[in-house]
Amino acid sequence: MAEKKGATLDSIVTYLEQLYAKLPSLPANIKEFIVMVTPWLALIFGVLGVLGSLSAFGISVVASPLVALGGGFNAATGLIVATVIGLVASVMELIAFPGLLNKKMSGWTMLFWVEALGVLSAVISLSGFGVIMALVWYYFIFQIKSYYK
Repeated sequence: MAEKKGATLDSIVTYLEQLYAKLPSLPANIKEFIVMVTPWLALIFGVLGVLGSLSAFGISVVASPLVALGGGFNAATGLIVATVIGLVASVMELIAFPGLLNKKMSGWTMLFWVEALGVLSAVISLSGFGVIMALVWYYFIFQIKSYYK
């Protein structure tokens, strides 16, 4: 069963990689710059995301019952789900940091799945802008994939 799951996850990456390969490639110096700053962005946004998510979780736990009482059960549930997804994605960014810094494929893969959570969060919150931004970020992620081994 684990082999099938791994094969499915790999096929998602392969499928998206083939789609993004059809787009114009960035110049090598821009790719190298992205590879250089990506670990640090993951670290910064990971820390800020964890702190922000913990703060938002505290607010959502207090506010959600009040929102639900006012008839906004779906909004309250969405707030908690988005906060949890944000926290998980932020922790994953922190986990990705060493791999990205050392140009390991494990770091790149973790970054890929952080973006997948971004897509999920955007879909759940019905944010068209969020989905578009996630798709743009995937472009950059696939542009630098060859730098990770």
